[in-house]
Amino acid sequence: MGTSVILLAHGSRDPRWKAPFEALLEEIRNVRKDVKLAYWELTEPSLESVVEACVQAGEQNLAVLPLFLAQGKHLREDLPAQIADLEARFPCTLRLLPPVGEHPEFAGFLATLVGKLIEKEGADS
Repeated sequence: MGTSVILLAHGSRDPRWKAPFEALLEEIRNVRKDVKLAYWELTEPSLESVVEACVQAGEQNLAVLPLFLAQGKHLREDLPAQIADLEARFPCTLRLLPPVGEHPEFAGFLATLVGKLIEKEGADS
């Protein structure tokens, strides 16, 4: 079995906050079925519960892709500690990927998106 990917969003107390992430997950699953979604805090499912479900389904190679723009304390310290704890508790390998905002293609994507949004705004006014 290949590597399953867990998208990791921050989390929020506002239940409406989850909707864009769930929509993103569904879009990605049109291309790649082995993608899951977890939240760092305040929202379910947690990273721990998603890892546990993956292991129960026989998935042992997992990669965590933070849906963050940059590495703050959570990504530099808290998340690596949690991943080490999860690997000690579950029979799996967890690989922490760089946050999406630090990917070399992200700036170009964002520049294209800004251009499209500005064009749309101009067309709508």
